[in-house]
Amino acid sequence: MGAGHSHGRPSGHAGGRYRARLGGAFALTAAFFGVELVAGLVSGSLALLSDAGHMGADVVALGAALLATVVATRPDASGRRTFGHYRVEIFASGLAVLIMLGMGVYVLIEAVGRLGSDSSVAAGTMLVVGALGLVVNVISLLLLRSGSGESLAVRGAYLEVLADAAGSVGVIVAALLMRATGSTVWDLVVAVAIAVFIVVRAVALGRQVVAVLAQHAPAGVDPVEVEAQLGALRDVEEVHDLHLWTLTSGMDVGTVHLVVDSVADHSEVLGEARRVLLEEHGIEHVTVQIETAGVVGCRELGW
Repeated sequence: MGAGHSHGRPSGHAGGRYRARLGGAFALTAAFFGVELVAGLVSGSLALLSDAGHMGADVVALGAALLATVVATRPDASGRRTFGHYRVEIFASGLAVLIMLGMGVYVLIEAVGRLGSDSSVAAGTMLVVGALGLVVNVISLLLLRSGSGESLAVRGAYLEVLADAAGSVGVIVAALLMRATGSTVWDLVVAVAIAVFIVVRAVALGRQVVAVLAQHAPAGVDPVEVEAQLGALRDVEEVHDLHLWTLTSGMDVGTVHLVVDSVADHSEVLGEARRVLLEEHGIEHVTVQIETAGVVGCRELGW
């Protein structure tokens, strides 16, 4: 009976190379989030408030990506965190979900309360703050663009900022329509549109967070197919205790027990199993337990 462990091909922390750019985008977004939140409260614009909520989620997403590049590579001094600190990003994403849901629901409730009322909204303030927000988003996009193709953490932050840029455009359009028509209904329309967009994205992100924390199989990976491919390897008689899950974004891991013929070359079986998991399914961090047929194995010893 033997065991094999493999990381597949070497892989560095790609996000670490863009730590300075992530830091710059985070600083810009965090500073402007405060400006937009205050401006939304002062101007009475729900569109600005909803976009500020979206930008607040961006701050959390950028902060999570930045934190992941710093914390994920640090060794655990306690010796008890056997998976290191990789889950920090997932917990931060869960916090972003709560912020997005809270802001989205607040804006929707406030919009319903304002229906039919003649509330005063400062269109000029909306236009200026919306334009400044778009500038901040464009700068952040330029900072993150080069890293979005290499690091999933950076790509997630890039997409967050891109979506917020669309929200800033919505605020500008609402301000222009209000000036042209004199009606504040456009503020409500854009606010509701942004709030619905935020809630939908929050639910989608929340499902991903739950799937990771519940240790579901990675997206796009079918455990039944994986088991069949491993079972078809030469000298493999049985496959059991196959577990595939996502540790954090971009890091899929797996463990499996293979029962092989008594004359099988364990190193050859291990190599083929690793190849299937890595090349066919992108699972880079793999632990394979080899058990010889006829010898008492883990199935008889425990759950």
